[in-house]
Amino acid sequence: MTNIAITGAAGNVGREAIDAFPDDDHELTLFSHSEAEDLDATPLEITDEDAFIGALEDQDVLIHLAANASPRAEWDEVRGPNVDGLYNAFEAAVENDLERVVFASSNHAVNMRNTASPIRPESTVGTPEIVRPEDPTDPDTYYGVTKVFGEAMGSYYAKRHGFEVVNLRIGWLLTRDELRQECADRDGAGERYARAMWLSPDDCQRLLNGAATATLDESPLIAHGISDNSERFLSLSETMQALGYRPRDDSEDVLSDDSDGRDGLTSLS
Repeated sequence: MTNIAITGAAGNVGREAIDAFPDDDHELTLFSHSEAEDLDATPLEITDEDAFIGALEDQDVLIHLAANASPRAEWDEVRGPNVDGLYNAFEAAVENDLERVVFASSNHAVNMRNTASPIRPESTVGTPEIVRPEDPTDPDTYYGVTKVFGEAMGSYYAKRHGFEVVNLRIGWLLTRDELRQECADRDGAGERYARAMWLSPDDCQRLLNGAATATLDESPLIAHGISDNSERFLSLSETMQALGYRPRDDSEDVLSDDSDGRDGLTSLS
């Protein structure tokens, strides 16, 4: 039995994380900053280091999703949860001798070179450059800067303290209906971004399961988290090899026909 703690469990990615472990081999402990009546989640203020340390007692793996996830947030809005809170997550992992931390990074850590406009982070140029996990970071926002910081902290703690770290650069989690609404027969910079960065709910679950359970050949590991989109420019081969991730969805298929799929609440990462 593996004990897995999930912060940010009430968020959109967090809810997919809950469904990513359907068998009895994993015991989930959920934490959330905001109340959610439909979840059995414990309130946790991630900027409180002592509370974070206490919360991870008897845990084996931490999936750290809690953050201010707005690409348009100002520095004062992200530095508390995304910098201090992230430090507390890794310190809590050390104090509780965790085996692995999965850190929710973002495509925004490497998106500036392909952004059509610096003031519109969710946009893509007509011919984007391929981005591989080993390429230099290139944040497009303050939010992206905090994700670069998180990846650096993950590298430091993995090498300094010896536990495994997966830095997961998550794309844009949308249901099929939401993807259709985002694109809506248009072909601009925003629509190119949506088609390239789409992460389906089902693929999100496959991704998070692999990040938490796969046997790693190396740590720290940077992995890209998107679906098998024909127009992607984040390389997926490394993620597929390292995590056993097998994405099954493609934004082009969704937009070219009305194929059935699991739709749900608005999901954004």
